Amino acid sequence: MVHSSNKQIVLLSHPTGFPIAGEHLGVHTTQLNTILEEDEILLRNLFVSVDPYLRGRMNDDKEAVIPGFEIGKPFSSGGVSEVIQSRNPRFTVGAIVVGEAGWEEYTHVTAAASDGFNVIEGARESKVPLSSYIGVLGFPGLTGYGSLKAFGQLKKGETIYISAASGAVGQLVGQLARLQGLRVIGSAGSDDKVEYLLKELKFDAAFNYKKGDILENLRSHAPNGLDIYFDSVGGRQLEAALEVLNLYGRVIACGHISVYNGQESHGIRNLYQVIGKRITIRGILVNDFVQDEFANFQRDVGQHLLNGDIIYREDIAEGLENGAEAFVGMLKGANFGKAVIKIADL
Repeated sequence: MVHSSNKQIVLLSHPTGFPIAGEHLGVHTTQLNTILEEDEILLRNLFVSVDPYLRGRMNDDKEAVIPGFEIGKPFSSGGVSEVIQSRNPRFTVGAIVVGEAGWEEYTHVTAAASDGFNVIEGARESKVPLSSYIGVLGFPGLTGYGSLKAFGQLKKGETIYISAASGAVGQLVGQLARLQGLRVIGSAGSDDKVEYLLKELKFDAAFNYKKGDILENLRSHAPNGLDIYFDSVGGRQLEAALEVLNLYGRVIACGHISVYNGQESHGIRNLYQVIGKRITIRGILVNDFVQDEFANFQRDVGQHLLNGDIIYREDIAEGLENGAEAFVGMLKGANFGKAVIKIADL
């Protein structure tokens, strides 16, 4: 049964620092339009992805690469949803789909927006949790898989360092690199996350970046230097990695969470290392890999999951009413694993 009301998490105002639940984003209830035009669908949302890049979409920036959220309108991100009404021949009622879903109970998808949704075949029978399709088998996973394949130039015996290594992208990057014979070093923001990297993900070394000097930790764990730095943080961690990278080292720049919330940027004081060591720095977005690598990614990583070669941890907030706090907590590093909001059961 479809209700006429629709609970949402909406943007209340533009933050300048860390967003505050209830001040900058909060729960709102609106009326739901259930009348569909040709090629439109109505979704009941099950899970939505909580990602660092969404903080940038809260800003009042008309020139942003990714359009920002509108005041009073719901957040949106990768989601797993059930089709409950359809006037689109691509989607039957009951199909489970993945695409850009609103942070709301129901999403009315226009004909144009429906092109961005795909059916998850066999989703109801799969042994893989549905939330995986917005994590390890979704865009976060594709980001790691695609960037390593396209730009990592991985060679057995090399050393890779991954910041935010217990997060949505980092935990998969580390395991994929380990499977290809690299020495894997990770950093995280708590001792229990470091223990997870070492004991469960089988990293060769890991450290708490909040304890001790980052550069000293890196030199200790990578006595022969680094060949690759997978960067989700920027700032001091990037500066330290540049110091330890070997000749012809590679930096894959995935994120810059150290400055997403208006903190003063830590200027990189040793960029001269890029010249002397002939370091390559490559920025990436997941859209770089969707067309060419998505099918290969889901096949390869899906098989690794089923074989038990890869494990993946999620941090699931239950209910939209807890979603705003989960988002703010993720920005502060409170999540342990891929942050997800569970909106409803299938």
